[in-house]
Amino acid sequence: MPKPALILASTSPFRRELLARLGLPFETANPGVDEALLPDERPEAGALRLSQAKAEAVASAYPEALIIGSDQVACLDGQVFGKPGNHANAVRQLRAMRGRSVNFFTGLCLLDASSGRSHLRGVPTLVTFRDLTDAEIDAYLRKEQPYNCAGSAKSEGLGIALIARIDGEDPNALIGLPLIALCDLLRIENVSVF
Repeated sequence: MPKPALILASTSPFRRELLARLGLPFETANPGVDEALLPDERPEAGALRLSQAKAEAVASAYPEALIIGSDQVACLDGQVFGKPGNHANAVRQLRAMRGRSVNFFTGLCLLDASSGRSHLRGVPTLVTFRDLTDAEIDAYLRKEQPYNCAGSAKSEGLGIALIARIDGEDPNALIGLPLIALCDLLRIENVSVF
Protein backbone atom coordinates (compact mmCIF):
# COMPACT_ATOMS: atom_id res chain seq x y z
CA MET A 1 0.00 0.00 0.00
CA PRO A 2 1.55 3.37 -0.99
CA LYS A 3 2.19 6.03 1.62
CA PRO A 4 -0.15 9.01 1.60
CA ALA A 5 1.27 12.27 0.34
CA LEU A 6 2.66 14.56 3.00
CA ILE A 7 1.68 18.24 2.79
CA LEU A 8 3.08 21.07 4.89
CA ALA A 9 0.36 23.71 5.24
CA SER A 10 2.80 26.58 5.47
CA THR A 11 4.77 29.00 3.34
CA SER A 12 7.45 29.37 6.04
CA PRO A 13 10.93 28.61 4.72
CA PHE A 14 11.95 27.72 8.28
CA ARG A 15 9.26 25.06 8.64
CA ARG A 16 10.09 23.74 5.17
CA GLU A 17 13.78 23.40 6.11
CA LEU A 18 12.90 21.63 9.35
CA LEU A 19 10.56 19.13 7.68
CA ALA A 20 13.18 18.41 5.01
CA ARG A 21 15.46 17.08 7.78
CA LEU A 22 13.23 14.01 8.10
CA GLY A 23 14.01 13.00 4.51
CA LEU A 24 10.37 12.39 3.61
CA PRO A 25 8.98 13.68 0.33
CA PHE A 26 6.48 16.49 0.87
CA GLU A 27 4.84 19.44 -0.78
CA THR A 28 3.92 22.81 0.68
CA ALA A 29 0.62 24.64 0.41
CA ASN A 30 -0.43 28.11 1.47
CA PRO A 31 -3.21 27.77 4.04
CA GLY A 32 -4.16 31.46 3.87
CA VAL A 33 -5.42 31.44 7.47
CA ASP A 34 -5.83 34.61 9.54
CA GLU A 35 -3.37 34.04 12.40
CA ALA A 36 -5.04 36.43 14.86
CA LEU A 37 -6.16 35.03 18.19
CA LEU A 38 -9.85 35.19 19.01
CA PRO A 39 -11.01 37.58 21.74
CA ASP A 40 -10.15 36.10 25.18
CA GLU A 41 -8.46 33.08 23.55
CA ARG A 42 -5.54 31.73 25.56
CA PRO A 43 -2.27 31.64 23.58
CA GLU A 44 -1.95 27.85 23.93
CA ALA A 45 -5.50 27.27 22.70
CA GLY A 46 -4.97 29.71 19.86
CA ALA A 47 -1.80 28.01 18.64
CA LEU A 48 -3.56 24.64 18.62
CA ARG A 49 -6.66 26.04 16.88
CA LEU A 50 -4.58 27.78 14.24
CA SER A 51 -2.42 24.72 13.57
CA GLN A 52 -5.56 22.69 12.93
CA ALA A 53 -7.16 25.48 10.88
CA LYS A 54 -4.08 25.62 8.64
CA ALA A 55 -4.20 21.86 8.02
CA GLU A 56 -7.95 21.92 7.36
CA ALA A 57 -7.62 24.90 4.99
CA VAL A 58 -5.72 22.85 2.42
CA ALA A 59 -7.42 19.47 3.00
CA SER A 60 -9.89 19.79 0.12
CA ALA A 61 -7.01 20.25 -2.34
CA TYR A 62 -5.25 17.13 -0.99
CA PRO A 63 -8.04 14.69 -0.04
CA GLU A 64 -5.74 11.65 0.33
CA ALA A 65 -2.86 13.36 2.12
CA LEU A 66 -1.50 13.71 5.61
CA ILE A 67 -1.37 17.44 6.26
CA ILE A 68 0.86 19.19 8.77
CA GLY A 69 -0.25 22.47 10.31
CA SER A 70 1.78 24.43 12.83
CA ASP A 71 1.45 27.78 14.54
CA GLN A 72 3.36 29.59 17.26
CA VAL A 73 2.33 32.19 19.79
CA ALA A 74 4.74 34.04 22.08
CA CYS A 75 3.36 35.26 25.39
CA LEU A 76 4.67 37.24 28.36
CA ASP A 77 2.48 38.20 31.32
CA GLY A 78 -0.65 37.65 29.24
CA GLN A 79 0.58 39.82 26.37
CA VAL A 80 0.85 38.08 23.00
CA PHE A 81 3.80 38.85 20.75
CA GLY A 82 3.04 37.94 17.15
CA LYS A 83 4.98 38.66 14.01
CA PRO A 84 6.07 42.29 14.37
CA GLY A 85 5.84 43.15 10.66
CA ASN A 86 8.21 46.12 10.91
CA HIS A 87 11.22 47.55 12.73
CA ALA A 88 9.33 49.74 15.21
CA ASN A 89 7.11 46.90 16.39
CA ALA A 90 10.11 44.57 16.70
CA VAL A 91 11.93 47.15 18.84
CA ARG A 92 8.90 47.36 21.14
CA GLN A 93 8.70 43.57 21.43
CA LEU A 94 12.36 43.05 22.23
CA ARG A 95 12.40 45.91 24.74
CA ALA A 96 9.45 44.32 26.55
CA MET A 97 11.12 40.88 26.55
CA ARG A 98 14.69 41.83 27.50
CA GLY A 99 15.80 40.24 30.74
CA ARG A 100 12.54 38.25 30.89
CA SER A 101 11.35 34.71 30.18
CA VAL A 102 8.84 34.37 27.36
CA ASN A 103 6.69 31.32 26.60
CA PHE A 104 6.75 30.35 22.93
CA PHE A 105 3.91 27.86 22.50
CA THR A 106 3.92 25.87 19.26
CA GLY A 107 0.77 24.08 18.16
CA LEU A 108 1.08 21.10 15.83
CA CYS A 109 -1.62 19.28 13.90
CA LEU A 110 -1.35 16.20 11.71
CA LEU A 111 -4.57 15.77 9.73
CA ASP A 112 -5.48 12.67 7.75
CA ALA A 113 -7.54 14.35 5.03
CA SER A 114 -9.07 11.07 3.86
CA SER A 115 -10.59 10.21 7.25
CA GLY A 116 -10.81 13.69 8.78
CA ARG A 117 -8.92 12.40 11.84
CA SER A 118 -6.53 14.91 13.36
CA HIS A 119 -3.87 14.68 16.04
CA LEU A 120 -2.91 17.77 18.03
CA ARG A 121 0.13 18.49 20.17
CA GLY A 122 1.24 21.58 22.00
CA VAL A 123 4.92 22.14 22.66
CA PRO A 124 5.95 24.94 25.05
CA THR A 125 9.40 26.50 25.01
CA LEU A 126 10.48 28.98 27.66
CA VAL A 127 13.01 31.47 26.30
CA THR A 128 14.94 33.78 28.62
CA PHE A 129 16.26 36.86 26.85
CA ARG A 130 19.45 38.64 27.80
CA ASP A 131 19.12 42.10 29.35
CA LEU A 132 19.78 43.85 26.05
CA THR A 133 20.57 47.50 25.52
CA ASP A 134 18.57 49.58 23.06
CA ALA A 135 21.68 49.73 20.84
CA GLU A 136 21.98 45.91 20.83
CA ILE A 137 18.31 45.52 19.95
CA ASP A 138 18.56 48.01 17.10
CA ALA A 139 21.80 46.49 15.75
CA TYR A 140 20.33 42.99 15.81
CA LEU A 141 17.13 44.05 14.05
CA ARG A 142 19.01 45.93 11.33
CA LYS A 143 21.21 42.88 10.63
CA GLU A 144 18.62 40.10 10.67
CA GLN A 145 15.28 41.87 10.11
CA PRO A 146 13.17 39.12 11.76
CA TYR A 147 9.90 40.92 11.08
CA ASN A 148 8.08 37.72 10.09
CA CYS A 149 8.97 35.84 13.31
CA ALA A 150 6.83 35.74 16.44
CA GLY A 151 8.77 37.51 19.16
CA SER A 152 11.14 39.29 16.74
CA ALA A 153 14.06 36.87 17.08
CA LYS A 154 15.37 34.05 14.89
CA SER A 155 16.99 31.54 17.22
CA GLU A 156 18.28 29.65 14.17
CA GLY A 157 20.25 32.74 13.15
CA LEU A 158 21.89 35.71 14.85
CA GLY A 159 18.92 35.88 17.23
CA ILE A 160 20.56 33.18 19.33
CA ALA A 161 22.83 35.96 20.67
CA LEU A 162 19.75 37.60 22.24
CA ILE A 163 18.95 34.51 24.26
CA ALA A 164 20.36 33.60 27.67
CA ARG A 165 18.55 30.27 28.04
CA ILE A 166 16.09 27.96 26.28
CA ASP A 167 14.02 25.41 28.22
CA GLY A 168 11.91 23.00 26.21
CA GLU A 169 11.46 19.47 24.99
CA ASP A 170 12.27 20.10 21.33
CA PRO A 171 14.73 22.73 20.05
CA ASN A 172 12.94 22.70 16.69
CA ALA A 173 9.71 23.90 18.26
CA LEU A 174 11.15 27.37 18.77
CA ILE A 175 11.91 27.58 15.04
CA GLY A 176 8.29 26.65 14.32
CA LEU A 177 7.93 22.90 13.74
CA PRO A 178 8.39 20.48 16.66
CA LEU A 179 9.94 17.50 14.90
CA ILE A 180 9.98 15.22 17.94
CA ALA A 181 6.20 15.54 18.34
CA LEU A 182 5.73 15.29 14.57
CA CYS A 183 7.64 12.00 14.45
CA ASP A 184 5.32 10.68 17.18
CA LEU A 185 2.25 11.71 15.20
CA LEU A 186 3.60 10.26 11.94
CA ARG A 187 4.16 6.93 13.71
CA ILE A 188 0.51 6.95 14.83
CA GLU A 189 -0.37 7.25 11.13
CA ASN A 190 2.08 4.42 10.26
CA VAL A 191 4.56 6.71 8.51
CA SER A 192 8.17 5.84 9.28
CA VAL A 193 11.04 8.23 8.71
CA PHE A 194 13.42 5.29 8.28
